[in-house]
Amino acid sequence: MKTAPVLILGGTGKTGSRIAQLLDEKKWPFRIGSRSGTPAFDWENPATWRAALDGISSVYLSYYPDLAVPGTADTINAFVQLAVVVGVKRIVLLSGRGEHEAEACEVVVKKAGVEWTILRCAWFSQNFSEGYLLEPLQAGIVALPVGNVREPFIDADDIAEVAVAALTEDGHAGELYELTGPRLLTFAEAVAEVANATGRQITYQPVSLGDYTAMLKEYGLPDDHIWLISYLFSEVLDGRNESLTDGVQRALKRAPRDFGDYARTTAASGIWNQQ
Repeated sequence: MKTAPVLILGGTGKTGSRIAQLLDEKKWPFRIGSRSGTPAFDWENPATWRAALDGISSVYLSYYPDLAVPGTADTINAFVQLAVVVGVKRIVLLSGRGEHEAEACEVVVKKAGVEWTILRCAWFSQNFSEGYLLEPLQAGIVALPVGNVREPFIDADDIAEVAVAALTEDGHAGELYELTGPRLLTFAEAVAEVANATGRQITYQPVSLGDYTAMLKEYGLPDDHIWLISYLFSEVLDGRNESLTDGVQRALKRAPRDFGDYARTTAASGIWNQQ
């Protein structure tokens, strides 16, 4: 396994870029699977898949924009079947916690006949600094269609570290690691922690889903992104994930990173002060 490179699908994203950095530090060969990669990989163009898989033994499978998108299980099935044919031996799947469509994709990977590890993740902490919540935080007001539902935000650094362990070490095959942070927070409480870390006044305002989607349209977000965000807020954030798990502890033998630590470290970079 150690002589063959890892294919990191979504290698320029939140988790993929971190996995690439960790593998580089380990001097472990890898290939970035993205439209800008060499060779290019495009989920919407299956003709690009085989070249990206050439010589690959392990795959970090991250699907863009999300496994929850209808029809994704068929795409994942087609990719996994090709991966097995060309000789892939290990697949680590990034999955979503509480998403029925994502669980259908998990089944596809489990039945592929190769070593598999599932990383079923809570909401990323980095959505506050590397996603669509960044600009509202910089502006000082965050409006979301969610009230007192609590989420166990997981740090993308923890996800990447678990992924690298599963990709490069023995002992993780057949494991479903449900990854959460150590604490449950409402979005209002998370925004308050960011405000406290930055020393700025940042207001959280709950809004209706209709008002929120209208606002996203005004910002010019693509319709598929608006659908996905609406789905996550209306379906997944209904309280089903208001529990902590021990996935990070089982995989890494340590506690997960707390949202407060993430907020303080990120605030020190100054990114939330840029407007």
